[in-house]
Amino acid sequence: MSERQSNPPDADNWQRRTILVVDDEAGMRSFLSRALEGKVGSVVTADSAEAGAALLEQRHFDLILLDVALPGASGMEWLKALRAAGNPADVILMTAFADMDTAIAALRSGAADFIVKPFRVDQMLNAIRRCFDRTRLTRENYLLRRELDKYTIHKHFIGESEAMKKVMALVARVAPMPSTVLVTGESGTGKEVVARELHRLSGRQGQFVPLNCGAMAPEIIESELFGHAKGAFTGAAGGRHGLFLYADGGTLFLDEISELPLPMQAKLLRVIEDRRIRPLGTEREIAVDVRIVAACNRNLANEVAAGRFRQDLFYRLDVVSVAIPPLRTRPEDIVPLAEHFSEQLSAQLGLPAVPLSPSLIRVLKGYDWPGNARELRNLVERALILGEYPVELLAHQADPAQANLPEEEREDAAMPADDGTLLESVERRHILQVLAAEGGNRVEAARRLGISRRTLDRKCLQWGLRP
Repeated sequence: MSERQSNPPDADNWQRRTILVVDDEAGMRSFLSRALEGKVGSVVTADSAEAGAALLEQRHFDLILLDVALPGASGMEWLKALRAAGNPADVILMTAFADMDTAIAALRSGAADFIVKPFRVDQMLNAIRRCFDRTRLTRENYLLRRELDKYTIHKHFIGESEAMKKVMALVARVAPMPSTVLVTGESGTGKEVVARELHRLSGRQGQFVPLNCGAMAPEIIESELFGHAKGAFTGAAGGRHGLFLYADGGTLFLDEISELPLPMQAKLLRVIEDRRIRPLGTEREIAVDVRIVAACNRNLANEVAAGRFRQDLFYRLDVVSVAIPPLRTRPEDIVPLAEHFSEQLSAQLGLPAVPLSPSLIRVLKGYDWPGNARELRNLVERALILGEYPVELLAHQADPAQANLPEEEREDAAMPADDGTLLESVERRHILQVLAAEGGNRVEAARRLGISRRTLDRKCLQWGLRP
């Protein structure tokens, strides 16, 4: 076995690709190594399926060039074994004995392409290009589908406050580093915007792949992150890649990291330390180059103290921490954000912008914004649809928590607390603000408040609010 390394410039970014050549003829291995040298990042050769399998246990390959006629296990037999084990690498089969039955059998076994010996260099390069292009398009299509539900494509930071300028400076300094970053801040402050900016400024060639850990069922999150082989669990009719492979060479953004179950926290810690993943239902490990950016709207140190988050994972994630201040502490950012959202949403909705009058600006700057930038964006969208900024914003400045409550609940919510104490009033006001920011969603509100849904329901019942 031998290996050749090179890192030439290439328009298709082939220098990041790894290829395994498995052929029992030394001349063919040498020919392919020379042909691919200077075009891909790494070419490794093996003289049998058994030797190739040993190499796959050690590292990940993007493509395998596999001879059909091999001593021991044939190329076709090994290909079937690879697919049964869930190995995702593309395989181009090579054979000197070409017929229609062999070609059909190769494709049915999971080969990406089929090439007949003897072949010219350009024939092999074209076959390789087709495989790499197909892999790239598969990744891009997958990520595009994940992004279609996002209404806004964040480009750059919007903000003129000193607090946000400090955040921008920190992001610019940290972005080129491979270190893990923990982004903290209240819901709606723009943690994903920061994560995307970290990726954009990092220079990494791979994709930005987001995952909301709180929105993923615990029983499927491991498969979502690491992938799985066919038959790995009930309903796994076929193998699939995980998000770590889709983010290879790029950034994986783990939002709401505090919601990750404890068993998955241990597995994530191992991946961060070893830079290797193991898909469900397989025994092999795959090397990955992924930068982790995590985000949380809770205090992770408190979660560690409460036993809900692993201390060792917290230290691994908190190499650099970027804290985003809430919108209520930086009123000078409200108008630039509102104008940005207005321009963005006007183009998307095909509606004219609604101007911000001086009196409205004073109201916006005096509002508490419990939902932060997300709440401001929703307000701008509502204004574009209605043709004016909604008057209820002005009507509920005394108690902004009521702005998003259903009409029939507002009168009840305005009643004073039962015992009339200041503490009870403050608690009630804060809970109603968070509930309003979440659009009345009590599950999300309870999660933000750090209390159980049952506790929130009990308090709302005390205040006469119906579910």
